[in-house]
Amino acid sequence: MPTWGLMREASRGAGQHKYLMPELLGHFDGTREEALAELRSRARRYEPSRPWNPKRRRLFRERDGYLLVVTGSWESFCTRYSIAELVEDSDAPQETAAPDRSAPEPEPTPAPSPERYTDGVPVKPAWLGRTDLP
Repeated sequence: MPTWGLMREASRGAGQHKYLMPELLGHFDGTREEALAELRSRARRYEPSRPWNPKRRRLFRERDGYLLVVTGSWESFCTRYSIAELVEDSDAPQETAAPDRSAPEPEPTPAPSPERYTDGVPVKPAWLGRTDLP
């Protein structure tokens, strides 16, 4: 199963000084469709802090996510939700040193799948022709 990053980019600032602030919401293991369903659920529950007096709320579907537009009395604010497949992580768990033999022997862990690194990240991403995905 691929690992997906769930991202949110929300409007910050006001007037002509608005900008988008990206945020990684978390990771999701599963199919692309399952990751999009989780993302949609988060987008529907999200209550932005601005505008202070929302008048209208619209959620649009995009290719790899959603766009939430909340219109207030004076201006609109948008929040973009997207997914992306994790293909590399520089802060993944590292291999540990050899265990102390005086301690009880831990149960052996299964060998990693040849299609994943030891940290669980796929060696070959879905868009490179993996056959285990729909």
